[in-house]
Amino acid sequence: MTQGSIKCFDGISKTEEKMTELEKLKDVIKELRDPEHGCPWDLKQTHKTLLKYLLEESYEYIHAVEHGDKAHMEEEIGDVLLQVLLHAQIANENGDFDLESVSKKLSEKLIRRHPHVFENRGSKIDVSDVVTNWEKIKAEEKAHEEAKGLIDQSYLHFPALFSAHKIGKKTAKIGFDWKDATEVLTVVQSEWDEMKEEITGAGSNERLQEELGDLLFSMAQLSRHLGFDPEETLRMANKKFIRRFEAMEKLIKNDRKDLHEMNQEQMDLYWDQVKKDEKA
Repeated sequence: MTQGSIKCFDGISKTEEKMTELEKLKDVIKELRDPEHGCPWDLKQTHKTLLKYLLEESYEYIHAVEHGDKAHMEEEIGDVLLQVLLHAQIANENGDFDLESVSKKLSEKLIRRHPHVFENRGSKIDVSDVVTNWEKIKAEEKAHEEAKGLIDQSYLHFPALFSAHKIGKKTAKIGFDWKDATEVLTVVQSEWDEMKEEITGAGSNERLQEELGDLLFSMAQLSRHLGFDPEETLRMANKKFIRRFEAMEKLIKNDRKDLHEMNQEQMDLYWDQVKKDEKA
């Protein structure tokens, strides 16, 4: 504990001067990771074990934004911040980096990539120019790094559908792409036929999975050529399914029936009714 500090909320140190809420939060995280009296669960966590939570919390924040739920947005972005602070605390304990060094590098990068804001304040620039300059500056930064191919392993850092879209956008920049959606549709049909052959034939599960992957990849490119983000498009389909399923459950409940005691054909009748109601 630093000189002139006091103990507050279960032993967490606090200077006599008023702390910001972020400073208090950093102390909370540090206390959770205290080797002697910290939380057993938090002490077990590593960068790798926390990854799934970072992903989950990010998607929950996205969901809150999409629904315009400001109360949940505040809560969920806090959960995302928790993951950031936990990673920073673990790194600090290992002597790798901390929140201050992360903030410093981020500030430097933002300033470097926004010369129109921090250097040439009087210059007028539109959104397209900002994107062009951003890509140019990134390219200059990477030129000082080890030479990499046009598409490297970094493209696998994202959810698979997002990666497929990102890969397609990159190859399109050098002309390695289909001309239009009609050409992609032909590829989709070809991949569909190949997958059907594996399903009806005596192929291995590995081969079937490979063909299914090819179909999904080509579908992502079709979505791109049609002007849609495949990740967002699939999220919309997921929402529609859940909306319809909830409506089906409600109809079944109103008829005083038990969903778990019904067969597929019986549920299909209610499912079709839900679709009819939506169209009406």
